[in-house]
Amino acid sequence: MLEKMYYGNSLEDWGISLLIIAGGLVVNQFLLLINRTVVRQITQKSKTRYDDIFFEALKKPVLFGVMLTAIWVACERLEHGAKVYDFLVRSYHILVVLNVTWFIARLAVAVVEEAFFREKEPQKKDARLNRHLFPLAKRGLLVLVWLIGGVTALGEAGVEVRSLWGTLGIGGLAFALASQDSVKNMLGGITIFVDRPFRIGDIICFDATEGTVEDIGFRSTRVRTYDKRLVIIPNCKLTDVSVTNITSEPARRVVVTLGLTYDTRYEQMEQALALLKHIPRAIPEVSSRDLVATFSDYGDSALLITFIYFIRKPADIRETISKVNFEILRTFNEAGLNFAFPTQTVYLEGNKA
Repeated sequence: MLEKMYYGNSLEDWGISLLIIAGGLVVNQFLLLINRTVVRQITQKSKTRYDDIFFEALKKPVLFGVMLTAIWVACERLEHGAKVYDFLVRSYHILVVLNVTWFIARLAVAVVEEAFFREKEPQKKDARLNRHLFPLAKRGLLVLVWLIGGVTALGEAGVEVRSLWGTLGIGGLAFALASQDSVKNMLGGITIFVDRPFRIGDIICFDATEGTVEDIGFRSTRVRTYDKRLVIIPNCKLTDVSVTNITSEPARRVVVTLGLTYDTRYEQMEQALALLKHIPRAIPEVSSRDLVATFSDYGDSALLITFIYFIRKPADIRETISKVNFEILRTFNEAGLNFAFPTQTVYLEGNKA
């Protein structure tokens, strides 16, 4: 009975082929057991996560590869016609290429996800930015990997790869020309992520616009100005202009010019400079480092004092400036120092008889 022929092969040959496929299933179960008991324990003991990522990305393609090999061995040992055998060979090669492509795609996405969310343990601002840019990087990688893998698989199927690459190149060029503005904005978004000139929540200034970054998308960045208006800027423009990140400054520098009347005595001028240098004692938000108070110039109607101070990072800029101005006004009034205002003195010379 085992020697009875079915479709050119004996029943015994068909049975052995089925046993080979069943053996592939058994091998897969054994590999899963090894992965749970041995491989996972080894990778968990390592300091880096990239070995976990590699084996996790490799697991399913390996299982598929084992079954693919088992099916190939089971089919290859049977007798087929020339056309059927040629079809099986091409199909096997295509599936092998797609399986390798699947592994590379899984590995690439996992590595990018690790770099975006886990490796540097980003803060909330970075996490919001990464959640916006991660899909872009993920899709770009998947398109690139599967495009290369798909074309390679078509080459194994007998398609002329060179002409296909040429067609894709011409089509890609036409698409790029038709959507160059969108592409420029997407590349601008990638540039913002790589260079990190600002993050969500930062206060930035560019051209005549200043405000808080609310969102960074694929094509545009949203900035909320101080008058509560939402400004949407294409990313390509932000990469072409000078952007000042106000949030990144360690302290805010403030320059104040004060004018005292010309009847101010030498001792009073020294007292005015001393009062200014003692302001950090009264206002903790003002740094005592790099503070400058100098008798800078003789103005048209005032003796000019230049006062330069720095506001510490956590303090509110406007509120601190107001405190400093009130403190200057209070101390100068108590010391009897008079602020000057534009005046003119006219000398009249009488006619001599």
